[in-house]
Amino acid sequence: MLKPLGDRVIIEVTEAAEETVGGIVLASNAKDKPVTGKVVAAGTGYVLNDGTIRDLTVKVGDDVLFDKYAGQEVSFEGQDYLSLHEKDIVAIVE
Repeated sequence: MLKPLGDRVIIEVTEAAEETVGGIVLASNAKDKPVTGKVVAAGTGYVLNDGTIRDLTVKVGDDVLFDKYAGQEVSFEGQDYLSLHEKDIVAIVE
């Protein structure tokens, strides 16, 4: 599995269910980019100016809401993930 560094997290993006209105199927490029997912790996945390490490707020297994165009898409062993900084995560979904 991927092991992110610092304040980065790896997210398995949750794809929204395909919805049609009036029987019209939208092209894949017309759909909104998903903004929710599950944290599958988390880095060690932020390195502060004094050299200490502050733990991340999110942890593996959290369902999160993140900025629409945040992060970088990554493929690993045939699976697609999103790598982003913790600051790009808006909320933990409970």
